[in-house]
Amino acid sequence: MRLQRLIRAIAIGLVFSLALTACVPANVQRSPEEISAARGAAVLAQQGHFDQAAQAYLGLAGQYRDQADHYRLLAVEAWRQDGQLERGAGTLATINRKQLVGDEPLRLDLLRAEQALDQHDASTALRLTTQPNVTVPKPLQARLLELRARAMVATGDLWGGARTRVQMDSLLSGFDQAQNRRQAVGLLVKLGVAPLKQRASAMRAGDRMLPWINEALSQLGVTVAQAQPDLQQPVGTLLPGANATVREGYKSPAQVALLLPADGNFAAASTPIREGFFAAYLDAGRNHAPRPTVRVYDSKGTAEGAIAAYQQAVSDGAGLVVGPLTRGEVAAVLGQPQLPVPVLALNHPDNHQLPAANTDEFGLLPETEGAQAADHMVERGIRKAYVIISGDDFAQRAANAFKAELVARGGDVLGSASLPATGTSYAAPIGALHMPSASTPAALAAPAAASSAAAPAAIPVADAGAAADSGIFISMRPVEARLLLPQLRVARIDLPVFATSHVYEGSDNASANSDLDGVEFCDAPWLFDAQPGLPRRDDIAALLPAARGGGARLFAFGMDAWSLVPYLDWLRSHPGSYVPGASGQLTADRFGHVRRALIWAKFQNGLARPLSGSLQLQDVPSAAPPDIGAPAPASSAPAAPGSNKPADTSLPVGH
Repeated sequence: MRLQRLIRAIAIGLVFSLALTACVPANVQRSPEEISAARGAAVLAQQGHFDQAAQAYLGLAGQYRDQADHYRLLAVEAWRQDGQLERGAGTLATINRKQLVGDEPLRLDLLRAEQALDQHDASTALRLTTQPNVTVPKPLQARLLELRARAMVATGDLWGGARTRVQMDSLLSGFDQAQNRRQAVGLLVKLGVAPLKQRASAMRAGDRMLPWINEALSQLGVTVAQAQPDLQQPVGTLLPGANATVREGYKSPAQVALLLPADGNFAAASTPIREGFFAAYLDAGRNHAPRPTVRVYDSKGTAEGAIAAYQQAVSDGAGLVVGPLTRGEVAAVLGQPQLPVPVLALNHPDNHQLPAANTDEFGLLPETEGAQAADHMVERGIRKAYVIISGDDFAQRAANAFKAELVARGGDVLGSASLPATGTSYAAPIGALHMPSASTPAALAAPAAASSAAAPAAIPVADAGAAADSGIFISMRPVEARLLLPQLRVARIDLPVFATSHVYEGSDNASANSDLDGVEFCDAPWLFDAQPGLPRRDDIAALLPAARGGGARLFAFGMDAWSLVPYLDWLRSHPGSYVPGASGQLTADRFGHVRRALIWAKFQNGLARPLSGSLQLQDVPSAAPPDIGAPAPASSAPAAPGSNKPADTSLPVGH
């Protein structure tokens, strides 16, 4: 296991460094000859000649009896470093623990624990790695925890093994951290859904195991509540100094590859993403930090095409790959045995596996909108909800996340219904929910009569008193919402309505959207110019058709794909930091998932307007100006697909 090899290398590196500096008890006097011989053995080990080093240490043990156990320990550690611990079994048995000093007794215990695991004696290994009142030097902590986790699993304690691996997380980095995380979540997955839910319900908010349990439940297909991103400080604060041009956290590779399908079924979606990426790239000219060159590769919308594009980008010298786009492409690229260049994937694979080391996943997930809708309602004092959704995949996913989050926040789902795929009457699903009627139905008759949608004359409703702290959550496209809302009014149902972004086409149409007045929905801030520091949407849309209408969200998504590039490392290492983006405030969790915090808008007189104006921030990050040549975005891109036309749900957004 590579992780074990890394831990072994760290520990043995420390040991041999100590040997090189003649680290022995202060009361022991060594001759120049012994010091020279010990250093020679350590050099052999550092050069990878482990067997020769072990033999040299054994020679020292035979020659200098007062330090025999010290040198025998070093000999066994040299064999272990060579992956041949069994060769040192006889020598290990002869070491007298009482003759060891400093951290040597602990190192001996770790060798014996590893030997016990190799011999399937998990109980001995567990005893040796859980001794009380033992001070563990930092270079040995990961190794001890690794052995303890293995021993726990071998004794059947999957939960203990997972907790121990979570404890290891902060001691590792890169590939080894990602591998350890997969093992921790894998152990939790083996526990099963019911035990995980039971443990989670008994935990306090903030327990460090909760995110890991939620990740495991997600891999088991369970929709779990999502704690909202902790947004503390925007990235990109200008570093102090006269004429400062570099912003804190900014780190750009020399070359970036953008992997998107150029033709076929996915070209209509990739066009606004690509143009949004380059629009943000070209607009990022407010300081003089270096920018990368960008090369675009056709991923062809297939697993094979995405892998070929990734490998070509690596061969061409890319330092970061942005993309690919579809779920299948992402799963194929991230599923490769080796990922020599980090990836910012523009979707989440269906297999729910954790991202690989230095890999992030970014997508416009309907689950995000559903969860944030629940939080928004609770913040408004609304803890009871009726759920009405269309039959689309995005709607079901949003509803599942909404329900999980509402319940986690102490709320209650009073009923749920799906709209029929055909027809204009929604009397059946509305009536089945038995929602409370308004106390003054006459006041609602006028707007209902003005609607062009036909509605049933009578729908069963409950008492108006049941309306206290209740609301309606919907997830559907505009055409369905324009039919549903008037029918709710005719039924004298006057509950506040909250929706996902799918209810808004992306551009104002006061006449068509008058029936949606009062509906609140979450969406990308760029659609309303609510994020300071970004180019104005109307200015971009006047030049690029791909930024208009329903394509605007994908355009904003592309803008954010560029905005994340220089700050990915910073987001990973600074929890609470975020990128003020076009599609939302962007932050990264410990598992490599880029998450969005959306804004809220409301239909008023048929026009969608943000509820709180613009997002006020202390500082707005800027990327760098074009110090080097950059490809210009296409000016003749095809118009983005309308929001009423269902798209393949393998795209990063459910539109």
